Amino acid sequence: MWYMIHGIDRDNSLAARQASRPAHLARLQALAEAGRLKLAGPLPAIDAEDPGPAGFTGSLVVAEFEDLAAARAWADADPYLAAGVYARVDVRPFRPVLP
Repeated sequence: MWYMIHGIDRDNSLAARQASRPAHLARLQALAEAGRLKLAGPLPAIDAEDPGPAGFTGSLVVAEFEDLAAARAWADADPYLAAGVYARVDVRPFRPVLP
């Protein structure tokens, strides 16, 4: 089943985000290589592809996991969470409809 993982950044998290980004991306790449990643990306704090020092408000991942517990365990092991980038992470079932 598909799950939506929404990490919500704490204030002033840009430096921690940049430092832990390689490890965060490596985990996403592993999901992609396994064919389990539908989409992933950051949520800019301003209306710009590159928000510069404004940073980001969070990240969104939609990926396939065995069940909600597995999705939650994967989210709980995210380097962004360990580095204090995220203040909170929501994990919910997701049902793709379009396209």
